[in-house]
Amino acid sequence: MSQQTYPTGGEFLLRAAAPAEVFTPEDFDENQRMIAQAARDFIQQKIEPLRERIEYQGDTALGGPLLKEAGAMGLLAVDVPERFGGMGADKATVMIISELISRSGSFAVQHGAQAGIGTLPIVYFGTEAQKARYLPRLATGELLTAYALTEPGSGSDALAARTTAVLNPAGTHYLLNGVKQYISNAGFADLFIVFAKIDGDKFTGFIVEKSFGGVVIGAEEKKMGIKGSSTCQVILEDCPVPVANVLGEVGKGHHIAFNILNVGRFKLGASSVGGCKLALEWSVPYTTQREQFGAPISSFGLIRAKIADVAAAAFAAESMVYRTAGLLDRAIATLDKGAPDYDLKSILKVEEFSIECSMIKIYATEAMALAAEEGVQMLGGYGYCQEYGLERLYRDERINRIFEGTNEINRLLVPGLLLRKALKGELPLLQAAQKIAEELMGVPEFAAPGEPGFLEAETKLVANLKKTALAALGIAARTFGDKLKDQQEVLADCADLVIAAYACESALLRTQKQAARVGDAGAGVAVMADLTALCVNDAMEQAAALGRRALANTLAGDELRTMLAGLRRLTKHDPAPRAKLHDRIAAAAIAAGGYPF
Repeated sequence: MSQQTYPTGGEFLLRAAAPAEVFTPEDFDENQRMIAQAARDFIQQKIEPLRERIEYQGDTALGGPLLKEAGAMGLLAVDVPERFGGMGADKATVMIISELISRSGSFAVQHGAQAGIGTLPIVYFGTEAQKARYLPRLATGELLTAYALTEPGSGSDALAARTTAVLNPAGTHYLLNGVKQYISNAGFADLFIVFAKIDGDKFTGFIVEKSFGGVVIGAEEKKMGIKGSSTCQVILEDCPVPVANVLGEVGKGHHIAFNILNVGRFKLGASSVGGCKLALEWSVPYTTQREQFGAPISSFGLIRAKIADVAAAAFAAESMVYRTAGLLDRAIATLDKGAPDYDLKSILKVEEFSIECSMIKIYATEAMALAAEEGVQMLGGYGYCQEYGLERLYRDERINRIFEGTNEINRLLVPGLLLRKALKGELPLLQAAQKIAEELMGVPEFAAPGEPGFLEAETKLVANLKKTALAALGIAARTFGDKLKDQQEVLADCADLVIAAYACESALLRTQKQAARVGDAGAGVAVMADLTALCVNDAMEQAAALGRRALANTLAGDELRTMLAGLRRLTKHDPAPRAKLHDRIAAAAIAAGGYPF
């Protein structure tokens, strides 16, 4: 591995991080708490009075004025460099805003399209002239923007785009022709980040002002959820774009597209955490008020299990998000902020953690799906009615597993990116995997039993979970070689093992850090420990099945039987008393009226 002062992406599989290394929500400073409060105030003052028109009447035109009001409060400027009127905030602060803005429903999509994917391409890849022209006005909401990548025939395979860009005879403008599909904010955007192919093959980014002409906006899509967000086709008909508005290098548009998607996935993870918390806020108090058989339903074991399972998934997702924010901030802090290429180098640091961005996107969006599902179920028939917010949350969350790269695509990316790093010599992953495979084929060692210390059992299980992920991925790489990319089910099982390892370790490290800060018996530590134990126990149960499946799809005969025996040793554990964990976690959530932290 290269010599550097911070862990790189994917390295968590190969090293045991210390609790003091990780950033957690308990580390927020006063400035971050003030920014969080500003986001809450904006939602309460500006969004709530319009909730009916936005969410149930589908008034997408409100998005533009609301974005301008958000700009006036500084909520669009968080990622914009200070020299262009922005905050230039760290990634942890960016995630705080993303998490809290998620409470605004459809507006969260409009905010993400404006402050995130619609602005960041210029922040990271724009020329100084482009930044000076556009960023100050994007930060205030004077200019509204949209990100136009997807086409009717190209979604996950973005490079299959058919939009063309042809240089005019005078060499002054490119003429763009094509159709972009499912473009958020298209109904009111002044500016579009558009991707097109020059000369049929040079995939390139462009900054397109609607005022250039040749930009036709289609009708608003009628959607299952996020009904108040604007989603339209963007049709380009000989749209003249000055050559000065080429974004980045000609033929290098994929660098922009994929790097911006990384940030989008990361932010979506944070907003999904916010959705999980909202689901608990809307469901837990109801369970204490609703009585059946002479008792509140919150006293019933199966209801308490639902509350606890959602809280555990939210806790792990939140821990992953802010741990990764800390890793990014640590990596970016090694750069010279005064260097002319600082912004570009910053996004390249983010790219180093594209594995973590994909894992967060998968885990957090699926945690939110669980939260919405169980929230509706806890409310019963009321959960199915528009009078209660969970009906909307249930519809809205479904898109999260589709946009910013489907969860299926991201599941293929996680092991693919890990192996790419291994082959480039950036991670000694295959060597570590080989060592574990040899360990699995050897004679097992038996440790002397003893009374475990604080989370000691969970610490050992997380280490074994990482070993399981490494072994499965290494064996698959050795067996299939360069044809592993065609074994999508094996790759997905390996991805789920890696994701579970990162989720559980993030929850574990956060709990250990808080215990070191306030003591094992300190406020909230017992609940954190229970949440961590539940996450780890459930992950080990799943790892046994995922590992068996991956090995069965990879090996055969005696080799398979030997490796399965080794897998059983790695995933062996004393099952946790889930009912007791559920009961204690639910009690904490009920006392808090939702998420316990």
